[in-house]
Amino acid sequence: MSIARIDTAIVIVAAGSGARLGAGAPKAFVGIDESPILRHCLDGVFAAAPAQVIVVAPEEYLGEALSIAHAAADDADRRAADPRDVAPSPQHAGPAAVVSEQRRDLVTVVAGGATRQSSVAAGLARVWPDVDLVLVHDAARALTPPEVIDRVAERVRETGHGVIAAVDVIDTIKRVDGSRIAAAVDRSELATAQTPQGFRRDVLDTAYERATEEFTDDAALVADAGHDVLRVEGSALAFKITTAADLTRARDLVRRASRNSSALGDERENLETLAEFPEARRPHLPRVGVGTDVHGYGGDGSLWLAGLEWPGEPALSGHSDGDAVGHAIVDAVLNAAGLGDIGTHFGTNRPEFAGAHAEAFLAETARILADAGWQIGNVAVQLQANRPVFSPRRAEAERALSDALGAPVTVSATTTDRLGFTGRGEGVHVIATALVVPRS
Repeated sequence: MSIARIDTAIVIVAAGSGARLGAGAPKAFVGIDESPILRHCLDGVFAAAPAQVIVVAPEEYLGEALSIAHAAADDADRRAADPRDVAPSPQHAGPAAVVSEQRRDLVTVVAGGATRQSSVAAGLARVWPDVDLVLVHDAARALTPPEVIDRVAERVRETGHGVIAAVDVIDTIKRVDGSRIAAAVDRSELATAQTPQGFRRDVLDTAYERATEEFTDDAALVADAGHDVLRVEGSALAFKITTAADLTRARDLVRRASRNSSALGDERENLETLAEFPEARRPHLPRVGVGTDVHGYGGDGSLWLAGLEWPGEPALSGHSDGDAVGHAIVDAVLNAAGLGDIGTHFGTNRPEFAGAHAEAFLAETARILADAGWQIGNVAVQLQANRPVFSPRRAEAERALSDALGAPVTVSATTTDRLGFTGRGEGVHVIATALVVPRS
């Protein structure tokens, strides 16, 4: 591969277990949409100035990490080569340009260690000999704009100091002593650190060689070694995906940005707008949505329907517990708010919902709507089935569903006079209608 000189390496830390995310897989390999967190991070990296890219991943995920990195590199090459596609904007050209179109030749994948610091050290060991500048970037900050990456690198080149991306603290901060407020903290002196964090290669190598304790980030380690660290402006998009709520936020941002975009550049611009100016996506009028779900009998265990267990009745087959009433409500509410559907938020990339009952689905759906600025007015459901006999437990079901969703849910039940699959007793069909209104 023939390339202009590359003076920068980006070490992407993707070796964390993601225990707080609770997704059943290492965090970097959990999906935001059809692509995992690591892929979204790499898309931003490859849209920035060319650099050696070192992905530090769990040992058992090295092959998958390499496949993801190569796919991201190939897509970046296609965008750059095809004038019909939108290439990264000119300010991302950087001080060196790739002459060859094989960005995958810039990629190295290495196994991480037991701690973040040991993982970064593993990445540093694979930096090319002629690289002068190293950026350390968390894969979990998957939506970081390429402009932030370039901003950090340029500032290191200009000053020779360590540089971090950071944003001002906007919340009121209090110092506490247990449950007691001890004092106010002057937030003008505070900033929230992000990644990437950039350093002269010799400074970072030396700081790692002499480190005798674990630090929370590389800036602290370099500062402990006696070097100055500066800040440049970060981005609201560079938030760290740590909890399930963070993941939902990332999914909502990506879905909203891509829905109105036909090209990568437009999508990144829309992401910036949604993150920086949440009022730009705030709803203003009530909206109505419809959801429907069908499940056949034939599952294992007990029947779960309308949030209740029905002993002695045949179970429904399907993902989770097959509760078609709960699933139809989720689809109706999400549809009304324009937030996708049940597959968008509860697909196979969220294994924590495999086997979950309606209560978990409805509570999470209510939280998603609240985060997007919506309040659920009410939901009306019609259940079509020969069995179970629903009316004796109607009030109990409505109470369970309403409590879980945090909004009134009413359920009517009917048969189809022996017509169709429900009339033949093969399964159930549910239709739900939801009203959502802007939160005050």
